[in-house]
Amino acid sequence: MPTDELFTRQAIVLAIALIYWVGVMIQARSVRHKIGRQPNVRPRGTRERVLWAGWVLVVVTWMTLPFVVGLETGNALLDLSPALLHPAGLVLGTALILGGYAGTHWCYVSMGDTWRMGIDHDEQTTLVMRGPYSTVRHPIYLFQVILLVGVLVLLPAPLALLILPVHLICVWFKLTDEEAHLLKLHGQDYRDYCSQTGRLLPGLFRKAPGNR
Repeated sequence: MPTDELFTRQAIVLAIALIYWVGVMIQARSVRHKIGRQPNVRPRGTRERVLWAGWVLVVVTWMTLPFVVGLETGNALLDLSPALLHPAGLVLGTALILGGYAGTHWCYVSMGDTWRMGIDHDEQTTLVMRGPYSTVRHPIYLFQVILLVGVLVLLPAPLALLILPVHLICVWFKLTDEEAHLLKLHGQDYRDYCSQTGRLLPGLFRKAPGNR
């Protein structure tokens, strides 16, 4: 692989990581300005702290990948697979990353000032069912997965693959907690919403927590 193409891949992964998480901070600040308080940016309880620790691991790994992976690093976790470094991968990976970021911004716009990072069981929020939420209950997590798949396509190293299951485990526990909270908050309205939407993909897991 030409050195300039590898640099391009590394630069894209680093740039989107910075843009994405700066965007999260801007979103948090914007919502805080609208509602007059922090949008639950601090984890509450041991379970949330463990989940957030897992996400910190994912984010740190994502942001350091461009600096540590290479073609012949001498470390099996960090070696890029030459067979997967096809020029088409540069196009596909970039498209996945841009699509994941655009989708995340769509979610922010759709949620408006109801966007939260964590759960506050004492807070009453409205149920958002517009935009991507009309077909998927947790589209932000879906778009995060798409982003990380794009990272893997651009930098196909074992370390990039390992952060995917860590992220998915965190996502699954987090969305389970969120659905239990929303069911308690909105009752039958949320059950009806769940029957019409999928958890992470349209048509899949159309069932509220607690349903048999």
